[in-house]
Amino acid sequence: MSKTSFTRRDFLKMAGAAGIATASAGLSAPAIAAPKTLKIGFVSPQTGPLAIFAEPDAFMLNQFAKQIGAGLMINGTRHPVEFIVKDSQSNSNRASSVAQELILDEEVDIICATSTPDTTNPVADQAELNGVPCITNDTPWQPHFFGRQGDPKVGFEYTYHFFWGLEDIISVFINQWDQVSSNKVVGALWPNDPDGNGWSDPKLGFPPVMAERGYQLVDPGRYQNMSDDFSAQISAFKEAGVEIVTGVQLPPDFVTFWTQAAQQGFNPKIMQAAKATEFPQAVAPLGDRANGLSVEVWWSPHHPFSSSFTGQTSAELAKDYENTTGNPWTMPLGFKHSLFEVAVDALKRSEDPTSPESIAKAIGETNLDTCVGNVNFKKGPVPNVAKTPLVGGQWRMDGGKPVLDIVENGDHPSIPLTGEMKPIA
Repeated sequence: MSKTSFTRRDFLKMAGAAGIATASAGLSAPAIAAPKTLKIGFVSPQTGPLAIFAEPDAFMLNQFAKQIGAGLMINGTRHPVEFIVKDSQSNSNRASSVAQELILDEEVDIICATSTPDTTNPVADQAELNGVPCITNDTPWQPHFFGRQGDPKVGFEYTYHFFWGLEDIISVFINQWDQVSSNKVVGALWPNDPDGNGWSDPKLGFPPVMAERGYQLVDPGRYQNMSDDFSAQISAFKEAGVEIVTGVQLPPDFVTFWTQAAQQGFNPKIMQAAKATEFPQAVAPLGDRANGLSVEVWWSPHHPFSSSFTGQTSAELAKDYENTTGNPWTMPLGFKHSLFEVAVDALKRSEDPTSPESIAKAIGETNLDTCVGNVNFKKGPVPNVAKTPLVGGQWRMDGGKPVLDIVENGDHPSIPLTGEMKPIA
């Protein structure tokens, strides 16, 4: 799409944000010798199979624009701020192209991106190549860092990322499996994409830890995203006596698999599909078939954190979103908000917000308590990466509405449990 400040009519139409306030910074006529308008580029999958990740975008951008108002005060000067939004269309090549547009045509001062390696990796690669500060999240750190050929001894110069890692989700998932009596035979649904290849990695992914914890892996191999037939996988799982299924799937692929599993009489005790079952909008249409689905939880109203920008607790942010949009809270809401918490904080701390090197330096020095927890790029586990906490959840239907309970918090007990892990009925 063309240059789009989210306050303009085109973005409101694109985002479905009718009724949301449209105050923004940086739209008044420039005065002579006016301070430089700081441009923040943002890439997310607003259309395509990953579009569900982008649902909170308009709310979040409007929230930041209203609070920023006339601009950010930096070193005694108030700089107007403009957000420029681009749609990756859930395609990595498109994400790379629109990142180039933001960098070369719009000349953004900082670029942000979220929502799986298909978005974050190509955007960060373009930012690193062109010397533009970049902050990303909502991709496990290994597929992001190593998927970009990152060297732990060197890191990157301009690009920073925060999220949990494969070690965290492996721990959460297996801790949840341990709570249910089973034969410990696990079927894998890992696609041929950066997530699937990372999760299935024989050294860094699930396989070695599963073996150490006494689980037998049944892996029918990588499948192509947007498949319409999972009969081969289901047949392999039934033949092997699989009682637990794990995977990282696009929402449409999970619905196809889960529907065909029911049709073919395959009923595992645990179904844990990351990515696909993270959203109430995705599980609600399943009705009773949503009961007992389990998933990792990166953020929720139960998380004991607050925004450094608005001061809202996680619960208040979720309620504000639901009241404003009429939509249920989703995990990306917290991470979209925290992404811009970190970006704004870095801009405010930069010695020269017009200098890419100064902004990148400020990002690297981030130690900020956000609505998703502390973000500190000095701690690692590798250069340019900060980790955030992860717990486990399980869906239950309550009066036709999906409710996500926190059922596993072994690695982060400060995040309270709200339910108990149960096998699928």
